[in-house]
Order: sequence, then C-alpha cells, then structure tokens
Amino acid sequence: MIGISSYGAYIPAFRLSRDLMAKAWGRGSIGGERSVANNDEDSATMAVEAAFDCLQGRDRKNLGGLYFASTTAPYREKEISTLVAASVDMHDEILTADLGNGLRAGAAALRSAFDAVGNGSAKNLLVAAADCRLGYPQSEHEQAFGDGAAALLVGNSGVIATLEGHYAVSNEMMDVWRNAGDDFVRTWESRWVLGEGYSALTEQAVKGLMKKKGIDAQGVSRAAIPAPDGRTHRRIVQVLGFDKAQVVDPLLAQVGDCGAAQPLMLLVAALEAAQPGDTILMAAYGNGAEAFLFKVTEEIKNLKDRRGIKGWLNSKLPLATYEKYLSYRGILETQPGDPFRLLPSATGYWRDVNTILRFHGSKCRKCGTLAYPIQRVCYTCRTKDSFDEVRLSDHKAKVFTFSLDNLAGRGDDPVVVQSVVESDVDQARIYCMMTDCQPKEVGVGMPVEFTFRRIYEGAGFQNYFWKCRPVR
Repeated sequence: MIGISSYGAYIPAFRLSRDLMAKAWGRGSIGGERSVANNDEDSATMAVEAAFDCLQGRDRKNLGGLYFASTTAPYREKEISTLVAASVDMHDEILTADLGNGLRAGAAALRSAFDAVGNGSAKNLLVAAADCRLGYPQSEHEQAFGDGAAALLVGNSGVIATLEGHYAVSNEMMDVWRNAGDDFVRTWESRWVLGEGYSALTEQAVKGLMKKKGIDAQGVSRAAIPAPDGRTHRRIVQVLGFDKAQVVDPLLAQVGDCGAAQPLMLLVAALEAAQPGDTILMAAYGNGAEAFLFKVTEEIKNLKDRRGIKGWLNSKLPLATYEKYLSYRGILETQPGDPFRLLPSATGYWRDVNTILRFHGSKCRKCGTLAYPIQRVCYTCRTKDSFDEVRLSDHKAKVFTFSLDNLAGRGDDPVVVQSVVESDVDQARIYCMMTDCQPKEVGVGMPVEFTFRRIYEGAGFQNYFWKCRPVR
C-alpha cells in the first residue's frame, strides 16, 4: 500500500496586521493578518522546519529521498533539496530534486513522490514545499500573500492516507508571473485571471476527478481548496457543491496565500482533523489545475506529536510596524549593523557540513562528554578520535547564560541575544544566537529549542547555521 505516512508544517512566528499595511498607504484593508518570515528565514529554512515536524520519531536511515518545491528558492543552479536533506540529517545515498517556477510545484512534487515510490525508485520520499513571495508595495498581493511550509512523507508502510485518484488539466495563460530579474509578482487583470484562470480550471479539475471516481461533493469528507482570496474561495466551494462543514479553513485570514506550499498546508490541516475512513480532496492551481483524492486509514490514530498547522497557528509574535516588514524583505534599506568580517569558505563549509548543517556534536566513548562543535580531543578525559556523532537539532535546552549585544544587530533589529544554552541530554553547552524572541523577556533557565536559520551572505552565497528560540 502506497500513501502518505506522516505530515508536518511550519508557520513563522511573526504576524503583521493587514490594517497596518493598509494604513501605510491610505487604502482599504482586507482584514486579518499575514505570516511574515523573520529576517533570518527563507523558503529553505522554512522547509527544514516543516521537514523536522514531519520526521518526528522517524529513523533518518530509512528515508529514500527528498523533493523540494518553491517559487522562491534562495539559489539558482544549486539544489535546495540537498541543503534541506543535510539539515534534517538524512544520509547521502538518496534521491533529491527541486521543483519550481510554478504555483503547482508543491502538488507536482507530491505527485512525483507517489510515482517514484509506486515504481520502486524509493521506499519512501519526503516532500517539502515552502514559499516566501513578494507582492508590490501597496498592492493587494502584498496583503494577501503569506509565508509558510508543509512536508509530507510518501511511503509504502505505515500509511495514514492512500491516494485514490488524481486528475489534471493544463492551460497556458499569463495570469501571475515573475520575469527572471523580478522581485515582485506580476499579474494581469484580476477578474480575467480569477474567472478564466483559477475558477474555471479548479472547477474543471475537481469535477473531473469526482466524475472519474464516480462521486459527488457529498462523497468527500474534507475539501482542501486553496484560493488567492476569501471571496474567490467562497465562490468556488459553492460552485463545487461543498458545504461549510466539509471545507478546510483556507488560512487566508490568519496566514495568507503561501504559494506553492498552500495546497500541501491545507492537506496537512485536513489530515490533522481526519478520522479513519474519511476522504480528503485537495486541489492546486497554476497554469492549469489538478486534484487529488485521499482516503484516511486506521494508521492515522498512531501518528502523534506533530505541530502541523494547529501547533504553529496560535504561536505568534506581532510585527509592530509595516516598515519592519519592508526591511525584513529587503525592500527598504535601513542603516546597516556591524558587518560580519569573516570570509566564508565553500571548502570549509563542505568539510564541516556535519557540524554546520547536520548540527552534530561529538560524544566521547570513554567518559560520555558531549561537545559542540565536534571535537577530536575530548576536553574532559583528553581521549583522541574516540567519539560518536550525535544529532542535536531535535534536543531541547535551557538558557545557561546570555548577553544583549547592541552593536552586532541589523538596523531594524539592533539587539542580538548572544546565548549559551545547555541541552537537555548530556548537558552539552552550546553557543548560539537567539531568534524569534523579545530580548527583554530572555532570562537564565528559559526553555529553548533549536532552529535552522540564514546567518548572512558572504563570498556570494548564503551562510546557514543553527540558532535557538523560545519554545513555541
């Protein structure tokens, strides 16, 4: 049996009121709030968060590969899937692939994972989709977009939802796009795009799938239908015949439209509330549309401890100003903080990948001392080259000591919390910066967890590392 065997998601901590965004331009607000990736987050770091959520309790040695999907990947001509795979500590002999350039990239990655597992290319594959899109300042897109990620594990054992059917249509039209040098999403006239594009094609794909499977709207337990705005969502679910109780919250009021990740995020939300025997219909739009039909199995009762959508949704911090959002996204340049003076090395980065990306420490085989970074010589018993590598990324910790650095930060976040934390296993002490926090609330003994973030850009590439944050 082939199907989804686990799920996870991620929503950034910061939320920005759309009223604040509208007030800055003297225009109307669409209401609610949107999620905003921190200044050290991007689609890669969010995909790592969702992947960790999905892989809780899973042995990384049994994973066959990872597909990454996004329209906002931080690199060109370099796979992000390998970066995500290393950061979640998957082994090297795996399949990896990046899918992008379209809003159906997340759905395409999921479909490709089912095909690969079905034809025996791998026993299981992790699909991680994330997006952090930019709308033009003052535009409706700027308010409507949100940042987020989802991850799904497709495999042939422990299946919580089987794929019962799929239907797809393709349509070439200039609806929403970005040219090679564009930062902001472009669009044609919205009524035409929504009418002839999104609504017409989503209806065609969903009805085509239901006809193919011989069911109607009442044969679907939960409908995960992403949409660019609330009005369009209400119209399409009404046209398709779904009642309010069947429809998964599209997350538009609290998070926003997360691009390629949105269909998978809604599927995760549906799985969180699903019971054995439920059928879930998921749709995705982008230069065409497709629809998937899943059936939930008894195995879903055994899947626990996922944060999913619910776990992240109400764990949030307010982003106080619209100007700070502009700075976080690089639209507004503020006075720079103290620059990093270390020149990174691609070869050094490759050599120390287990320390930098996989977040491995060394545990002495003789005395049990756990150290980070990896140490060839144990600083307790002085034994040399006798240690096992231990993954620290899924450990919890507490603040051992900290300082508030007023010189090292950015212009928009001048205070950096420099911290030494003590892990809950073996009491290893680890130096790291703290993120997603209110500096005045930090104290000794505060519970924290580790999070993968972008540190700075140097030598022409992004430097990623691990930080801590207050437990969300």
